[in-house]
Amino acid sequence: MADGPWLPGSFTKNYSWGSGQGLFRLYEAIRIGFANELQPVTREEFRARVAHTGRPDFIPLNYFLFNYVEGGVSFIAVDELVFQALTTAHSERFDRLALFAFNFGYAGRWQGMKRGQRYPTLWAKNYIIDRVSNIFKWDVSLVNADDIEAYLRDNPKFKAETYRKVSTNLAYLYKIGGLADFSSIRIERRWVDALFLALDRLIADRRIEGVDPGGDKMPGLLLSSNFRELTGPATAEKTFAMAHLLSLYSICGRLERFQPQAVRDRIAVELPDYHWQQPNDERPQGAVHPTNPRILKTIPRDCARLAELAGFKIVYADDIESLDPQNFIKRQVREAIDGLQQGGVRPSMSAEELHKLTRGE
Repeated sequence: MADGPWLPGSFTKNYSWGSGQGLFRLYEAIRIGFANELQPVTREEFRARVAHTGRPDFIPLNYFLFNYVEGGVSFIAVDELVFQALTTAHSERFDRLALFAFNFGYAGRWQGMKRGQRYPTLWAKNYIIDRVSNIFKWDVSLVNADDIEAYLRDNPKFKAETYRKVSTNLAYLYKIGGLADFSSIRIERRWVDALFLALDRLIADRRIEGVDPGGDKMPGLLLSSNFRELTGPATAEKTFAMAHLLSLYSICGRLERFQPQAVRDRIAVELPDYHWQQPNDERPQGAVHPTNPRILKTIPRDCARLAELAGFKIVYADDIESLDPQNFIKRQVREAIDGLQQGGVRPSMSAEELHKLTRGE
């Protein structure tokens, strides 16, 4: 990501986020703007569709979504944020993902964009990295408008006519968007979704420059993008999960996982003997990793068979929200034991002998 002057813009003006609604207005705008279809839409069509809402269209377009130009026309891309908005009910998980998109700060390019708009929230991103992650160690109780204002005043890169308004608006966005939840040390679904969204934006941003980074470049891109600092305390669990999720992301087709025909073409290559059939249920399914049931990712239905190749277990749409990690582990252990028994594998020592061995007798 290029560095430069930090230009604040107006990211909350007249948007009527609404008390107690989180980022529902953004969720609603995405669904209306994309007409509930996982297909890229032009900026002009998006703006025309949301015009009747009475809220500024530039806030979702310039701060939360990703733009690109093709054939001289500006489009809004389908990525993980759009996927979640169009396939699930509004929830706090969506709000956390959208807040990550805001802090991550990749907006792409569009016709007529101004200087500084490609990475519109460098001031917010660096506040999270420098203060919340490095200094506060994710003690979000220390985040407030006064601290944000002091940080911006002390940084010569920030260029604005007013510091107070930006600071109070950002503090309010962090409150309603749920920044406090980012402080968890455990893997949560919003963190898993954010990883996929980060990869989507990083690849799309590089493609603007005519570069399509291979799978071996993804870990390095994640590291240099400050993904870890922006998503909560770094832990060994998250580090191990990244490897599994990168495999899942790659085998599902990366950004092309939202294109059914592209996914079927991948299946034809990876599973030449597999005969694809139209599923009865088009809803996204869950992919959970058997080593850690907290590694749960919703994926397009067509990607399910590919996810299994990456070592993931599939969870049906109706069971995703009720998945219990402890019960999942118990079931995995039971299935493993049953498999050994069916294969004729028997223990070579008794329980008493095993206990003696572990006690050093």
